[in-house]
Amino acid sequence: MPSPPALSRQAVVALLCGATIVTIAMGLRQGFGLLLRPIEVDLGVGREAFGLAIAIQNLMLGLAQPFVGAVADRWGAGRVAAVGGLVYAAALALSAGVSNALSLHLTLGFLLGLAMTGVTFVVVLGAVGRLVPPERRGMAFGVVTAGGSFGQFLLVPATQLGIEALGWRGMLLAGAALAAFMVPLALGIRAAPPASGMGRALPAGAGSLREGLAEAARHPGYWLLNAGFFVCGFHIAFVSTHLPAFLADQGLDPAVGARALALVGLFNIIGSYVFGLSADRLRKRNVLAAIYLGRAVVFAVFLALPFTPLSATLFACAMGFLWLGTVPLTSGLVGQIFGVRHLSTLFGIVFMSHQIGAFCGAFGAGLAYRMTGSYDIVWAISIALGVLAGLVNLPIPDRRIEREATA
Repeated sequence: MPSPPALSRQAVVALLCGATIVTIAMGLRQGFGLLLRPIEVDLGVGREAFGLAIAIQNLMLGLAQPFVGAVADRWGAGRVAAVGGLVYAAALALSAGVSNALSLHLTLGFLLGLAMTGVTFVVVLGAVGRLVPPERRGMAFGVVTAGGSFGQFLLVPATQLGIEALGWRGMLLAGAALAAFMVPLALGIRAAPPASGMGRALPAGAGSLREGLAEAARHPGYWLLNAGFFVCGFHIAFVSTHLPAFLADQGLDPAVGARALALVGLFNIIGSYVFGLSADRLRKRNVLAAIYLGRAVVFAVFLALPFTPLSATLFACAMGFLWLGTVPLTSGLVGQIFGVRHLSTLFGIVFMSHQIGAFCGAFGAGLAYRMTGSYDIVWAISIALGVLAGLVNLPIPDRRIEREATA
């Protein structure tokens, strides 16, 4: 087999800047679960109120993402990411001054969720996908996804230290200062012509956004990808928002929860890169099914073992390996089937399904805890959804659509 083409200098710059943007945006976000108990005590709000703030954040990220993705496709990812970085920093700064549940929902929920649409996977992967040859796209998407995990590994422990040293309000102000660095990094993912050969699959009359959306709506695999990604969002939001509190409920030190989230990030660096490479070598739908089924097994084993620092560590390592490997595979499938001209828009819609699942995972878990005093039912639902997602990914028709095959 011939060796894959080398990346251009512009592609390397976009890859590095895009991965760093995601590192900051996702790294800060994944530490929000550590704020639950300090805010619960300081503001006197329940876990369902904090869970609702994170759920609103996830829902806004999902509902606005297709529109922001379309803006990035039309006007350039760099401009969108720069605005997203500014709003992200402002949202964290305003969150530091909240005094009640409503203000928490407006800042950490609504405003931050809107900001994240410009600085996370959809916009960044859309920009990188246009600059990287198809033969290297899975690897590139894996690197960007791993950036989010590297940020989690670095910034979750930093968040815990910041809470201990500065209080939760001071930590949010420090996070706002860090978020502002995403603005200059956005210059590195400015819009550029597609990589060589990537536009050949767009015959005349088949390249409008309306036609691209209609094409996706008629494709059964697109809806199955949406269903599977809903489950991914549910899993990730539940674990990242409620795992530290769940472990503390079992009598473990709060530092165990912070370490668990950091280990999730560390092992997902490995997982994202491995699954990104697999996207270039294996059938993506099969690997996706394996990830979801693997999560169900990890949840079940974790619940069957005694809750100790060791079992929490092992759970974090296993879950981390499976954490965001779905992103390069799912986005890669969208690009493989439909091409990259409208990748930010089409993947943005799939990502919206992910965030609706995240809303259910974050808020639903908090609500379940309030009603039952435990997370037992949420763990059971998580296992069932993992099995379901594994099954719905297997029959996805993943061949390139006919217009591309005949272009």
